[in-house]
Amino acid sequence: MSLSRILAITTLFSTTLALAAQSSQQPQTAQPTQPLPLSIENLYTPTGILGRIPMGYRWSPDSKHLTLSKQGDLLELDLATGASSVLVSKDKLAALHNAAIDEKDADHRARYQMADYLWSPDSSQILFDSNGELALYDLKSQSARLVAHAAESGDDPKFSPNGRYVAFIRDHGLYFADLASPLIAERPLATAPNNHTLNGEVDWVYEEELNVRTNYAWSPDSSAIAFLQMDEEKVPNFPLTDWIPTHATVDQQRYPLAGDPNPAVRIGIVTLDAHTAWLTLPIKPNDDYIPRFGWINPNTLWVETLTRDHHRMNVYFANLSTGELSNALELNDPKFVDDWGSFYEMDFKNGTLISSNWLDGHLHIYRYTYDEKNPTTLTLAAQLTNGNFEDNSVLLVDTAHSAVYYTSNDGDPLSNNIWRVDFKGHRSPITTGPGEHHAVLSPDTSHYILFYSSLTNTGAVSLCQTAGAACTQLATRASLDPSTVAPPRIITTTAHDGKTILYSTLILPVGAKDPASVPLIVNPYGGPGVQTVMNGWNDEFLFDYILAQHGFAVLHTDNRGMFNRGRDFAQACYHNFGPVQLEDQLTALDNVLAQFPVLDKNRLGWWGWSWGGTFTLYAMSHSDRFRAGVSVAPVTDFRLYDSIYTERYMGLPAADPDAYDAAAVQKSARYLHGHLLICHGTGDDNVHPSNTIQYIQKLIEAGKNYDLQLYPRKTHSIAGADDRISLFNRILDQFEQYLKPATDPNPATGNVK
Repeated sequence: MSLSRILAITTLFSTTLALAAQSSQQPQTAQPTQPLPLSIENLYTPTGILGRIPMGYRWSPDSKHLTLSKQGDLLELDLATGASSVLVSKDKLAALHNAAIDEKDADHRARYQMADYLWSPDSSQILFDSNGELALYDLKSQSARLVAHAAESGDDPKFSPNGRYVAFIRDHGLYFADLASPLIAERPLATAPNNHTLNGEVDWVYEEELNVRTNYAWSPDSSAIAFLQMDEEKVPNFPLTDWIPTHATVDQQRYPLAGDPNPAVRIGIVTLDAHTAWLTLPIKPNDDYIPRFGWINPNTLWVETLTRDHHRMNVYFANLSTGELSNALELNDPKFVDDWGSFYEMDFKNGTLISSNWLDGHLHIYRYTYDEKNPTTLTLAAQLTNGNFEDNSVLLVDTAHSAVYYTSNDGDPLSNNIWRVDFKGHRSPITTGPGEHHAVLSPDTSHYILFYSSLTNTGAVSLCQTAGAACTQLATRASLDPSTVAPPRIITTTAHDGKTILYSTLILPVGAKDPASVPLIVNPYGGPGVQTVMNGWNDEFLFDYILAQHGFAVLHTDNRGMFNRGRDFAQACYHNFGPVQLEDQLTALDNVLAQFPVLDKNRLGWWGWSWGGTFTLYAMSHSDRFRAGVSVAPVTDFRLYDSIYTERYMGLPAADPDAYDAAAVQKSARYLHGHLLICHGTGDDNVHPSNTIQYIQKLIEAGKNYDLQLYPRKTHSIAGADDRISLFNRILDQFEQYLKPATDPNPATGNVK
């Protein structure tokens, strides 16, 4: 139930392309490929229906190399022309490749976007990470050496700033390799004393809900490493059973449910001779969090802490010579601090911290200053942006030129453009126009890769110069035939509060004109931390278009409690999982039904995934308007979900049991109305299958009929072509069976509450 701002796990396909439309720097025209016919099976061909856009562009630290993995080769792009050439061939990479990876590990690496190669600090070498097997490739000699063998694993590799060492995680502990040694000698730094202690390794709940991708950092002088130790001894285990073997096997996952003990965390500093010192921070063991930390200088660390109730965030400066700990900054919120926005990307450079938070009610960029030689406090120097819009991602801080590059929906809440603001608050757009613009800037900010799409543009990628020269288009996707599909319509609705604008997209079947001839399927996410209604292409539309070709209309609405519309809009979900969200969805639904007489108000369906799956069950037990629904991987009682996500919005279960009861669809299962299909992966380590099992028990006790589709071994994403084809055919069949007849062939009854 990830809260990723860029990619929500409710996305129906393995790669969501929020790529973007018209830019102020117009790319050269490229010829798109021809699309494959719309079908569920064609969604999962190697090229997909529209073709694929490369997403893994990466800059070398010196900004001279732009690389991309493609069809087994590592390519380099010419910065003047965009032409590609082979930098490291597939034949050489094949010798470095480790094929030993299981499906669960592959899904994990894809889900958290783990890098498959890293540039050395001097841009002369590339470290390839093949499922934990690390090989160092020298560009000059065109030869490779093994750094860490996959039989022992080398996860989360990281070069030291001087380029001499590579650190990595093995067996829950921290190791490093000396690249100056002819044999690349490995040395342990902070080994794990037992299986419940993680030294520098990221656990599940931090990775999923705090967006933490690493738990260690090299000092600027390459003499030491700061790392987070996580002790999970008190965190309960959750069993994940594999029933496919003759004798079933069980994996035990450390997973803190709401109210359970969290991992106990502390910061260690280990020198290269394996001597470790520990920081003492004012946090509660097994409760509070240390989401992020790093180095100010070789003698000073910064550490972010977050209280378990998410009401207070602190930034501390720790002087390693004196042991002095300074409370440099404190942020408070009576509901919840937006950790994702405020200090999700901290950037301490040259006495300056650039950060974003919603202190004024919207997510904006702030500049803080500190004494580089003796940092003890952070002083607010300037609020760099302000207004009724969201600056949702800091792309790069250019302290050399006193500027920040970022994305913002300034001017259009459904679009994103790339902006530059200097340290005095002077702003200028890098891209303009409607659509989704995202960028990967070179470290020297001279160039950037532009990803662009809109509701009518399926996606393109270009290489651009920041100074303003014309972009070179590198790749584009096919377009759908406008005679067979109609683009989504953007619908606006005023919520019941009389002031909040709700945005929806509606897809209608082409050519439908007769009144009440089209059944409508509502497909929201609804939960916090995500925006789904945007003027950008999402491959989710492809399944919507398939439904439309089968005669269905599809409605997506972003309700209050979701992301990217300001603090008040987001905090509407605080201790309120269900009522405000359903009220907004029904308000938008009624608005659409009134505007489009072609829709049949008596043939309504609802489906969703994860929070959207929960929302399906909530809607079908709190309204009698939906004839059929599909719930994929739902949380059925938030007491069964993880501590960080759940408590951020709902508090502790013991503190507000009524809010938990109101949000628990298990409590309202007896009021279920309509025909329900539940789908779940038996290996789901995010929303555990226990949610579905317990919900089914409540349906049985209430005498309610249901359909169930399980996917053996599959995780929350239910990845893999065979399983995805099965899943989406089941969803289609559910609505064909129960929404296509003018009257319900098997009417289900239920008292609505």
